[in-house]
Amino acid sequence: MANGKLAYHPLYFLAALGFGGTAVSFFMYLMFLLPHPKTPLPTFEDVVAVLKAGGVSAMLTGAALGLIVVFAVLHYVLLAWNLGMFGRFRRSDAYVAFRDSSKSVALMAVPLTLAMAVNVAFILGALFVPGLWNVIEFLLPGATVAFGAVGLYTLSIFYRYFSRFILAGDLEFVKSASLSHMISIFAFSMIAVGLAAPAGMSHHPVTSIVSLVLAIFFTTLAASLAIVKLTVGLQAIFSRGVEVEAAPTLWIMIPILTMFGVAFVRLYSGVSHNFFQLQPSPYVTFLVLTVFLSLQGLFGAVGYRVMKALRYFERFVLGPEKHVGSFTLICPGIAFFVQGMFWLGWGLLKTGIVAIGSPVFYVLIVPLLASSFGRSAPCCFSSGSTFSRLRRWRSRRRPPILAVLRLRHQAAIRPAFAGPSWAGLFLLRIDAV
Repeated sequence: MANGKLAYHPLYFLAALGFGGTAVSFFMYLMFLLPHPKTPLPTFEDVVAVLKAGGVSAMLTGAALGLIVVFAVLHYVLLAWNLGMFGRFRRSDAYVAFRDSSKSVALMAVPLTLAMAVNVAFILGALFVPGLWNVIEFLLPGATVAFGAVGLYTLSIFYRYFSRFILAGDLEFVKSASLSHMISIFAFSMIAVGLAAPAGMSHHPVTSIVSLVLAIFFTTLAASLAIVKLTVGLQAIFSRGVEVEAAPTLWIMIPILTMFGVAFVRLYSGVSHNFFQLQPSPYVTFLVLTVFLSLQGLFGAVGYRVMKALRYFERFVLGPEKHVGSFTLICPGIAFFVQGMFWLGWGLLKTGIVAIGSPVFYVLIVPLLASSFGRSAPCCFSSGSTFSRLRRWRSRRRPPILAVLRLRHQAAIRPAFAGPSWAGLFLLRIDAV
C-alpha cells in the first residue's frame, strides 16, 4: 500500500472537514450581520439586495461569498480525493488490520466529513440558488434523509469498534493517555446539528418531528459518550500525563461543544415555533450558549498551555516532526468563532444588550475574529510538513488544484503557521481588513 511512502490514514478526511468548516465560518458573517427578516438564514434574495445597494457592505458581502465558494470547492475536491484513496485503502490488507485494531475509531472521520459536506451543500443552495426558500419544505425532508443515512453509517462503524472494546477491553486512549476517541462524539454531534436544521426550520409537522427525534437521539448519544470518554480519558491523562503526539486532542472538545450549542439553538427554535407557537427566548439561548462558550475557553486555554509546554507547535507545526494526530487541530478556532457568533447574535444582539456597530460590538467581535485565524487557534489546520507529505504521496494522482495552490514562504502572505505548503491558504483571511 505505502510503497515506501506515506501510508493512507482516515484522519486525512479532516483536511476536507477543515475546508468545509472555513466555508461555514464565512457564512456566519452573513448569517448574523446581513439582514434577512423573512427567513432564518440569508438567502439568494437577501444577498442580491445587499449587493445592489452597493457600498462597503456590498464589497464585504461579495468577498465573503467568494471565499465561501473557494473553500467549498476545496472542501469537495479534498473530499473526492479522500474518498478515492479510502476506497483503495479498504481493498488493502492494511485496512483489515486497521479495522480490527483499537485505532479503528479514526474511521469516524469519514462520516464526520460527509455530514459537513451536506451542511456546505445546504449553505451553497441557500446563497446561490434563486427562489430556493420558496420550495424549502420540499427540500428539508431530503436533508433529513441525507443526515439520517450518514448517521446510519456512523452507527455501523461505532457498533463494530465499541462492541469490540467491550469484549476485548483494549481501549487505546486509556493506554495512551489522550482524548483521541472523542472523534466519535464529534461525528455524532455533527449529525445531530444537521438533523436539527430541518427540525428548527420546517413548519411541516412530520418533517419537524422526525428530524427532532433523530437530532435528540444523536445529541443524547454524543452527550452520553462525552461524559464517559472525557472522564476516562482525563483520568488516564492525570495518571500518566498526556503524550506529546496526542496533545492536540485536548482541543477536540471545542468543536464538540459548538455542535451542542448550535444543536440546542435549532432544537429550541423548532420546539418553540412548532409546539408552542412562540418565539424562542433569546435570554434562554444567551444563558445556555454562555455556558458552552465558557467551557470552550477553559479547554482552549488549558490545551494551549499544555501544547506550548510540550513545544508541540515548534516540533509538529513549524518543525520537521510529523504525526497524523496534528489533524486533530483541524478546527478549534473556527468552532470557537461559530459558537461566539451564535452567542453574539442569538444572545446579545437579539436581547438588545448590544447593538450592531456599537463600540461594545467591536470589542466583542475582535477576539472572535482572532480565534478564527490567530496563532493560538488554527482553523482548517495541518502543518506545512504534514500537507507536504500529502503532496509527495502519490503526487501523480493528486487533484490539479492542489498544485496551483502551493505557497512557498511568500513574505506578503505567509500564514500564522507558515510552512512550505499550499496549506498556507487556510489562514489567508481577508475578512480581517
